Amino acid sequence: MKKLFLFFILLANGVFAQSQEITPEILAQKQLNAYNARDIEAFLEPYADDVEIYTFPNTLRTKGKEEMRKSYDSYFQKTPKLHCEIKNRIIQGNTVIDKEYITGTGKPFEAIAIYQIENNKIKRVYFVR
Repeated sequence: MKKLFLFFILLANGVFAQSQEITPEILAQKQLNAYNARDIEAFLEPYADDVEIYTFPNTLRTKGKEEMRKSYDSYFQKTPKLHCEIKNRIIQGNTVIDKEYITGTGKPFEAIAIYQIENNKIKRVYFVR
């Protein structure tokens, strides 16, 4: 009986739970969920420390997670109704392409975000507007 009880305690604490594979889609969705919640720590978690953010095709806007923190934390605070809805998502290998509809910024707009994944982190993002 004690062994059965211990088994259920371990099961409840996730010891025997299967680990979920980290996929490019999961990383893109995690950052989107945190973006919509305006949770800066959860938003930055899927990104590589040396992430690069570009305006398509090759204009570097931000380099590094700490630069992202500064700009996005301020943006989140200034836009309490910020929301991004995915209109279409394409996943090809380690690349996720989202067609987004963003509201809560004054005038709604559409954009395309291209996420490139390396070593289970978002390494580069290209924005097309």
